[in-house]
Amino acid sequence: MKKLGLLRHAKSDWGDSDKRDFDRGLNDRGRRGGRLMGRYIRENGPEFDLLLASPAERVKATLAAAQLGLEPVFDQRLYLASAETIIDVVSEKAGDADAVLVAAHNPGLQDMLLSLVAPDRENAHFDEAVVKYPTASFALLDLPIDDWGALGGQDGAIADFRRPRDLDPELGPVD
Repeated sequence: MKKLGLLRHAKSDWGDSDKRDFDRGLNDRGRRGGRLMGRYIRENGPEFDLLLASPAERVKATLAAAQLGLEPVFDQRLYLASAETIIDVVSEKAGDADAVLVAAHNPGLQDMLLSLVAPDRENAHFDEAVVKYPTASFALLDLPIDDWGALGGQDGAIADFRRPRDLDPELGPVD
């Protein structure tokens, strides 16, 4: 059994229109959400063996706020990656890790999550993730595989799904 965590970057800062998308950091709400989700992952998630991450500034800032205690392995392919590319990166780089965390972007993370869950293993977490995978959201999948090379089959189950607003209502949608 392998565990795969998926962390979407926190709320980015759109205030500096001179910056490229890749170079945007986080706004105050994003830094708060990143800290909150980091604490949640540290207290409730498995001990991750490997952290694979997009090198985009907003992902780096999310990880800095989250303070997960893992040194990220940045891979350019994870920047705005499709589900298929994320699966390729994990399969290639996860090695003998039992628990891998991927920090990246949507829609790739949500698409990957939805593609890995078996129809007969859908649950309340799945139902929430189908609706929306907001910034700073974290999902944990249980995958009945022994080798990351087998990643990609529709055989997993979502063990956990948390959004910042689940932990602090003030971080919910802004009207």
